[in-house]
Amino acid sequence: MEKTDFKSGLTKSVNGGFCYRPFVSGAPCTRRWMFCLLLPLMFFSIACSNAQSTGNAGGGEVILINKADFLTKVYNYEKNSDRWTFEGKKPCIIDFYADWCGPCKRVAPIMKELASEYKGKIDIYKIDVDREQELAAAFGITSIPLILFVPVDGKPQAAAGFLPKEEIVEHIDRLLLEKKDSKIQ
Repeated sequence: MEKTDFKSGLTKSVNGGFCYRPFVSGAPCTRRWMFCLLLPLMFFSIACSNAQSTGNAGGGEVILINKADFLTKVYNYEKNSDRWTFEGKKPCIIDFYADWCGPCKRVAPIMKELASEYKGKIDIYKIDVDREQELAAAFGITSIPLILFVPVDGKPQAAAGFLPKEEIVEHIDRLLLEKKDSKIQ
């Protein structure tokens, strides 16, 4: 049986050894209880933040995708390595980015605006090249940001570096939505 001296926080165990257990306001094991209560709260908040960041393009959000998502939603280059076959139902934009990249940080809010403006017409995805190095290597991506415009029919076209919103809109209209009055040739 243990005996605890509440003033010093020392507990004497059955075998005669002492261990230090700090107390808050004289209540033993308070830190353990706080840990048990806060741990589920931490997991819940992480799960909520992940759900928000991945979003839903149908709802006007930019979707963070990985290699497996890319293979099913965009192009399965493992199965069709000799020719481009788009796997999606709507045209899409893919923003290849990295968290440390300054121009990528400037493109991110533009993509979010475009996802809202083109809701239901196109899907907007983003791929972290640091996490998806194999995917970046498969497309030979050496500079970021790189924006890939993927039409339903035809081959995708890429634009490297920061693009202002107006220029991205022109690319969307001409390449993805095939509007004839686009300014970009």
